[in-house]
Amino acid sequence: MLTPRPLSLVTSDGELILDHGTTVSASDQLGGVLAWLQQALRPATGLPLPTAARATITLELAGDLGPEAYRLDVTPERATIAGGDPAGVFYGCQALLQLLPPAVYRRAPVAGQRWAVPAVRVHDAPRFAWRGAMLDVARHFLPKHDVLRFIDLMALHRLNTLHWHLTDDQGWRLEITRYPRLTEVGAWRRESQVGAVRSARGDGRPHGGFYTQADVREIVAYAADRFITVVPEIESPGHVQAALAAYPELGVTGQPLDVWTRWGISPNILNVEESTVGFFTGVLDEVLALFPSRYIGVGGDECPKGQWRADPRTRARMAELGIAGEEQLQAWFIGRLDEHLTAAGRRLFGWDEILEGDLGPGATVASWRGMTGAVAAAQRGHDVVACPDDLVYLDYRQSESPDEPIPVSIPLTLRDVYAFDPVPPQLSPEQARHILGGQANLWTEHADSPRTVDYLAFPRLCAVAEALWTSGDRDFAEFEPRLRHHLARLDALGVEYRHADGPLPWQTRPGVPGRPQTREQRTVHIAQLVANISPS
Repeated sequence: MLTPRPLSLVTSDGELILDHGTTVSASDQLGGVLAWLQQALRPATGLPLPTAARATITLELAGDLGPEAYRLDVTPERATIAGGDPAGVFYGCQALLQLLPPAVYRRAPVAGQRWAVPAVRVHDAPRFAWRGAMLDVARHFLPKHDVLRFIDLMALHRLNTLHWHLTDDQGWRLEITRYPRLTEVGAWRRESQVGAVRSARGDGRPHGGFYTQADVREIVAYAADRFITVVPEIESPGHVQAALAAYPELGVTGQPLDVWTRWGISPNILNVEESTVGFFTGVLDEVLALFPSRYIGVGGDECPKGQWRADPRTRARMAELGIAGEEQLQAWFIGRLDEHLTAAGRRLFGWDEILEGDLGPGATVASWRGMTGAVAAAQRGHDVVACPDDLVYLDYRQSESPDEPIPVSIPLTLRDVYAFDPVPPQLSPEQARHILGGQANLWTEHADSPRTVDYLAFPRLCAVAEALWTSGDRDFAEFEPRLRHHLARLDALGVEYRHADGPLPWQTRPGVPGRPQTREQRTVHIAQLVANISPS
């Protein structure tokens, strides 16, 4: 979300000047927001910003505003930020910062800068309750510092949900104390594939890392202070080769494996023994203790069934359970995790493949293969987070230019992303209420540094944020000039975003093969993948 597009806007010729006489105040409920605002303003302005009974900047709650809504009134004498809840006040503070010169985002005093806010009245509220970004740290690990920085950038754009993809074939990133080999072994791989094609070489360079439970508590608390909920994801029953490298007995074959060094989908999946279900519910118990989120991700996507079909023990297990097909076997496994989470008062969150079998009533679906999953899930009465790959997969290439680094799939331009609407038009108003909102997904197979994450995410994540916040019609031609001003803020923050005329020389990856597709090719492929999803 950029400079706010207010529901109502009144301006005057006056300005509020922030100087060494500027004071701040807030009620006890807003003490954390007040402390954040002081910390945000002080580095660049150098202002002391002491608290006072009658202050220049006042934060308050207002009963006439809804959740996350805010009202910002600025006169030449003072600024008043009111919110329907503390989150609303926080977003009002973000709006106040964005009315100041972009230099306010620098981390040291800026000499010669006049700190003035135009007299203005803004009344704003979000359209969706789930405004998210999915960050994959399994393929390439991001150190804690960079995760905290990503959270700050989310908060700047009024995004409120970090879907944190913590485990996959290529790495297990979360410390689980009862199963220490998950990080002792599963957090490290001997090399990484460079490029997107199957023949791509390995780099010969070990890669890894993980977050201790103390790290996770810090990250979750840091996010909560910025009104961001962290939704963890622990993959199953596919995308688990890192776990199988640590504990081979969890696999169908039981054979020793390495943490996978290739991209794509590993054929190695979990077995369906009770001991394996118990292992993963044990993992989830520690996850529940670390993450207060109502939603807990369990994956459920891209699980190849070949090992199950070929394995006599799995066939016998299916007979024991009275299960006729592999899709229902996966549904049984996901259902067992769902029962465990439901008993703990949480809700299962999974990719739209979980719609291919029976699904518990409380399960929430992330619709990534276009919007078919969103439509089917909402029609079946399940809540939905829309994240269609053809609109909000930020690892996809950004143009047809041959200079795009490691070009993957279809081009998703800034204009394409800005057109994102999480609500499929074919849903009835009652069904549409199941659309919680949406998120952009950033997979990191080809993002091996925070600089590359910046390039892929921004400014497209700015467009996603506005699409998820704004009600009513949106006009890309009106968005573009506001974005140009907003880029000065990203410059001050040191974000290495993609420029409108293409990648800078050091953002290219010459000689590293990609895997581009046309939209026609992608449409055919996705249609094949979702052919067995039914709305009933």
